[in-house]
Amino acid sequence: MTTLTVSPVRERWLAVSSVAVGTFAVVTSEMLPVGLLTSIAADLGVSDGTAGLMVSVPGLVAAVSAPVLAIATRRLDRRIPLLGMMALLVLSNLLSAIAPNLPVMLAARLLTGVSIGGFWAFASGLAPRLVPGQVVGRATSVIMSGVSVALVLGVPASTFLATYLGWRAAFLIVAGLALVVFAVLSGALPAMPGDEAGAAREPLTGRIKVLLAITVLVITGHFSAYTYLRPFLEQVSHAGPALVSTALLLFGAAGVVGNFAGSGATARRPGAALVVRALLIGLAAAALALPATPLVPLAVWGLAYGGVGVALQLWIMQAGGRELATAAFVSAFNVSVSLGSFVGGRVLDGVSASAVMWVGAVLALLTAAFAGIAGRSRTSGS
Repeated sequence: MTTLTVSPVRERWLAVSSVAVGTFAVVTSEMLPVGLLTSIAADLGVSDGTAGLMVSVPGLVAAVSAPVLAIATRRLDRRIPLLGMMALLVLSNLLSAIAPNLPVMLAARLLTGVSIGGFWAFASGLAPRLVPGQVVGRATSVIMSGVSVALVLGVPASTFLATYLGWRAAFLIVAGLALVVFAVLSGALPAMPGDEAGAAREPLTGRIKVLLAITVLVITGHFSAYTYLRPFLEQVSHAGPALVSTALLLFGAAGVVGNFAGSGATARRPGAALVVRALLIGLAAAALALPATPLVPLAVWGLAYGGVGVALQLWIMQAGGRELATAAFVSAFNVSVSLGSFVGGRVLDGVSASAVMWVGAVLALLTAAFAGIAGRSRTSGS
């Protein structure tokens, strides 16, 4: 007879770090077309706005797959779906690398969406199952840091690699990364038994639904503008490949700092933290649309956005959300990625690259107002 023992603290933090590496791989794959958009569009013979469907499609599919997989796999050890989604990520990136046209590329990106939704449905709320309660906030920041680091290394590095090796090589490299992550996760994750009924019976309270609406607003605003940063920088700021890579790297580096900056305050008051961050995103996006150097506004934007995911996830946890609420958060997040990239693409093709930044700014400022009202409502008990 075998006895179940609790893993040492060091092993638990190794597991947290491995999940963070997993989120890095997932987000790098999801955002890969952002840095390669114009190159892929030219090669596949479509407009930049149409090429934005490479971000819209996986976002929409992830939104559907997150809650479906959370319920369908509730009886399984959580390692099984996590590893399965990472294996699927390997396949989807390999297919993307050999895509001869847009339909094949979108089919590959559909598989990417399933992987994103399934992985995030479990990973983003996994901290309470891996570490003691008093450090859940810090562990959540570590897991979510994979998002920011992906923006620092994934998108700029793919842009740099594509300049010399072509965009197909970037997808191949990410496929190799996902394979390595699969091996790391398989060795580092402890047993995490499923809950046969919990996910199915967990209610989504009115409070959580309000937070999901806030998620949709801020993420739609962000991705309506962020997805088209490269064409904006090329058309409005007249940036070459070197400046584009530098700008995206600066954005991501600021995002890593923003992910951890004020993590203690974010854990205590995630609503207030989100208001401040949404306000800064709105002001930065508006500043980008004005004739000035893009680097300072991009740094402010990255710094602010870096902690948005952590603030939203912790706010939902504080509202009593568990696994199904986390899956709904992932769903709302990815619907917003899809919606934002779609809206931004239509504005880019139909109006201008500068108009895309104004759309992002307005939605971010509306988020700050909405989140502020929601936070006061909670405080007053109404």
